Amino acid sequence: MTKRNIIDTSLEQARRWGNAIYLEEGLVLSDSITNASLNQGPDRRNFILMALCQCGEASYTIDTRQQTVRPGDLLFISERHIFDNYAASPDFKCFCIMLSTEFYHGFVQNVRNVSSLLLFSMNYPVVQLTKQEIQVYTNYYQVVRNKMSDAAHPYRTEVVKALLLAMFYDMSGVIYRLEQHTTKTQTRTEALFARFVKLLEQYFRSERRVGWYAEQLCITPKYLSEIVKVVSKRTPNEWIDNYVVLEMRVLLKNSTMSIKEIADELNFPNQSFLGKYFKEHVGMSPSEYRRANR
Repeated sequence: MTKRNIIDTSLEQARRWGNAIYLEEGLVLSDSITNASLNQGPDRRNFILMALCQCGEASYTIDTRQQTVRPGDLLFISERHIFDNYAASPDFKCFCIMLSTEFYHGFVQNVRNVSSLLLFSMNYPVVQLTKQEIQVYTNYYQVVRNKMSDAAHPYRTEVVKALLLAMFYDMSGVIYRLEQHTTKTQTRTEALFARFVKLLEQYFRSERRVGWYAEQLCITPKYLSEIVKVVSKRTPNEWIDNYVVLEMRVLLKNSTMSIKEIADELNFPNQSFLGKYFKEHVGMSPSEYRRANR
């Protein structure tokens, strides 16, 4: 059998997926993703994709799991998962929102928003929405698209981010509905990963050692690394860093805490160490980030 290389698909490429409108900051909306598979073979998306099917049908695999999308279905694909075997009917149409993780982190208000979204996408990659949920998603999509078209608005990006944040909170009712009524049985691997994420939500401000989380779960650090990589396509260290950096962003942007106070809050030895850590992951100093987001 010929080995097929996995190709990365960027948000820049997604702009060509049909009647697309975009913000340079990292957001693309399209009402047709019939051409979603631009690469021949498997690819790894480096952005978050959420779409509501309007008509037609599409099938694909995510991490080798077969999925089929029909009218009224909401599909969700988080970054880094392997997308393959895509096929769509000629009339396949959907309201599709694609955004970079950087853009997403720019408007989330709480680290739990990140984990709940990613866990939801892994547990429910395709969901049949109710009529009310379909209308809610459709309304937000249309309003966001209209605001993105208003290039003359001085606060266009800020308005769009606020609308998307409201949409994610509003659509969280879908997550609640499924959690209340689902009979889905988790595998041991999935259950351990979910427990790891819950622990991370509680303790990331004080604990950044993979070994500590493994100890709480009564497994070895090596096994924890294996299951986290299998389920999420990330390493435990990447999860920990993502949580810590996101909290830094939120505190720098939305609080009046000094950088020293943030360093104390997140259990860094000193302000200088925090600054190096932040710059390594974000590409600018905490002070530069705060000035750019005020």
